[in-house]
Amino acid sequence: MAAKQKRKLEDLSVDEFLLSGFDSADEDEDESEEESSKQNGLKKKKGVNSAASKTDDKKKGKASQHKEQLSRLKNKDPEFYKFLQDNDQKLLHFDDSDSSEDEDEKKYHKLPSMLQEASSDEDDDDNTEIQKASKKSKKAAESIKVTDKMIEDWRASLKSDPTPRLFREITQAFKAAVATTKGEGGSQCRYKVADSSVFNALVLFCIRDIHVALQKMLNLKPDKNQNKLVLPSSSSKWQRNQIDIKMYLSGVVQLLSSLTEVTVISAVLQHTNQLVPYYLCLPKQCRHLVKQLLKQWSTGEETSRVLAFLALNKICRHKQETYLNTILKQMYISYVQNCKFTSPNMLPMINFMQRTLTEMYALDTKATYQQAFIYIRQLAIHLRNAMTMKKKETYQSVYNWQFIHCLHLWCRVLSTLHPSDVLHPLIYPLCQVIIGTVKLVPTARYYPLRMHCCRALTLLSGSTNTFVPILPFLLEIFQQVDFNKKPGRMSKKPINFAVILKLSKVNLMEKAYKDGLIDQLYDLMLEYFHTQATSISFPELALPTIIQLKAFLKECKVANYSKPVRQLLEKVQENSSHITGRRQKAAFGVVDATAAVAWEKQIQEEGTPLTKYYSQWKKLREKEIQLEISGKERMEDLDLPEIKRKKIQEKKSEDKKEFKDLFQSDSDSDEDNAGLKIKSKKSNHASDDDDHDEDPNDSSDMSDEEGMDGGDSDDDEDDGDENASKSPQPLSSSALIKLAEGDEDVVEDLELSDDD
Repeated sequence: MAAKQKRKLEDLSVDEFLLSGFDSADEDEDESEEESSKQNGLKKKKGVNSAASKTDDKKKGKASQHKEQLSRLKNKDPEFYKFLQDNDQKLLHFDDSDSSEDEDEKKYHKLPSMLQEASSDEDDDDNTEIQKASKKSKKAAESIKVTDKMIEDWRASLKSDPTPRLFREITQAFKAAVATTKGEGGSQCRYKVADSSVFNALVLFCIRDIHVALQKMLNLKPDKNQNKLVLPSSSSKWQRNQIDIKMYLSGVVQLLSSLTEVTVISAVLQHTNQLVPYYLCLPKQCRHLVKQLLKQWSTGEETSRVLAFLALNKICRHKQETYLNTILKQMYISYVQNCKFTSPNMLPMINFMQRTLTEMYALDTKATYQQAFIYIRQLAIHLRNAMTMKKKETYQSVYNWQFIHCLHLWCRVLSTLHPSDVLHPLIYPLCQVIIGTVKLVPTARYYPLRMHCCRALTLLSGSTNTFVPILPFLLEIFQQVDFNKKPGRMSKKPINFAVILKLSKVNLMEKAYKDGLIDQLYDLMLEYFHTQATSISFPELALPTIIQLKAFLKECKVANYSKPVRQLLEKVQENSSHITGRRQKAAFGVVDATAAVAWEKQIQEEGTPLTKYYSQWKKLREKEIQLEISGKERMEDLDLPEIKRKKIQEKKSEDKKEFKDLFQSDSDSDEDNAGLKIKSKKSNHASDDDDHDEDPNDSSDMSDEEGMDGGDSDDDEDDGDENASKSPQPLSSSALIKLAEGDEDVVEDLELSDDD
């Protein structure tokens, strides 16, 4: 039976098999093969008709069900049924006959005889680009070109009656102008700015008049209390104009980011300072503004830096909770990035960043403590790694400008914000980090770095009334450096210790090294003693220094070095004796700390010999520092004439021409004898004429040394006169030297006798 069923299935076509199914086969199982073959064709037709009738019944059943659902929907939700009647009539009214549906099904479900190729992506891209270009061209054609007359009309209307509609037009024009700075051309804007003069006029008009017009349009009146800021969001008209104001503020930030001219940047920053209350009402625009202000504060020109700082300070004062921590962190990072290299031109900028950062940290001491603790701890970790690992890389992580300037910054912050109970615990760890930095590599090559650390400690100690042992690091230099030793070479210019951290081996051999070292020691010790000049314990503090300075003066033989040290010693002794005399008249004991503080305050008001001298010295020193920072050397300010020395060969040829007649007047015998005697002298020095001619610099060096030692010019002249009376020579050696105007090279070329 299975074989018969299989043959029947093979005889049927695919469509007939799908329509007939297995029912017809089951009915004919008991019939014979002949009857099945005869009636096969009839069953095929019956099967097809039965399948078609079943599908028709199903479709009619679905249609009737759908009508019943719609009728029930009319009763349950009449509003939705009415909506369908108004918007989709086809869904409600349809025919029961599905002939069209059959045709549609055949149309949609029948596979095509030929497959079409898909369109390429390049064609689609080309089409989209063409459509975009056409849209842009239409918009450009529709955009209105801004003219000078339009700007004048806007200015007049804005002064008389600023309306939201007028402000919107100005904002659209300003947006189009700013878009040209980014190369966008303002294609999406209503207006078009094509001329540079119109651009300048429009930007100038907005910078000058927009702020006043906004205040008038929103009915904002300045508060009598200047410290309190009136936010524009408090106005009843804020919501109506918020979108246009937001667009204008975004345009100002975009304009600020694209400008390069210093004067224009300063003008826009001034306008930004006026608009700070508006930015505070819009957090997203305010964040973008802060980013540009930080960029101008760290990299701009002097005026731009100041204006950017004022805007940042204004934002932080009125929105501390939102912006202060973020701005302080970004400002510190920018400061560290700008301190990587130090030069005379960079020092004013670094000092400005330190002062402004200190002022920002003064806004909130709690936030300052959190950041100072983290960053001082980070410096301490670098120092600890350098002390434990002792490698070149770890040393360089400490002995660099960024590390030193960070120490200076925190010393300035703690000294400026003193007294502060919140920040006072940070003084001790900061002092320990600085002292550890000095002791890390205590060699002569890093004396400039030691000077910077001592100066930072002096600032911190004097401002916070904290005793820090600074003098031992300075007095140690007097013991390590031999100031009596002559320098190995002369230096061309003085060493500027303010912009270096490390000395080279060549610098250690120069005379300028010791000269600058004495000046730096004098300055630092005088500054430190000035901070302690009114202290009741000044005599005990100065005693070790007085002893070591006296010992140095006994050993030092160079007057240029002993003179400033002696002057410093005299001022310290004078101040010590003054404090001792006043202290003997005091009526309180050592234990009474309150009375001691009051006594020191009285001495500070009256002044001491050292404080009076320091005030005069400071004025002169500041002038010298300004000259050093500006890059001018002291010798250049004197306008000395330039001295040009002739080469030796040129001087020889000129001398031979000048004294040619003298050579001819001498007798042959005298010349021969003189020549023999000169040669015998040269042989004693293990040199002949040929060797002497090949190395002419030796004679010039010797002559320079003789000239520096002073020489015996008077004795030579006397000997020359005596020899002239004995010998028949027409001219003596002294006379020839005078004729040569003191040029020693003439003596080498003239062959003179021993008598001469």
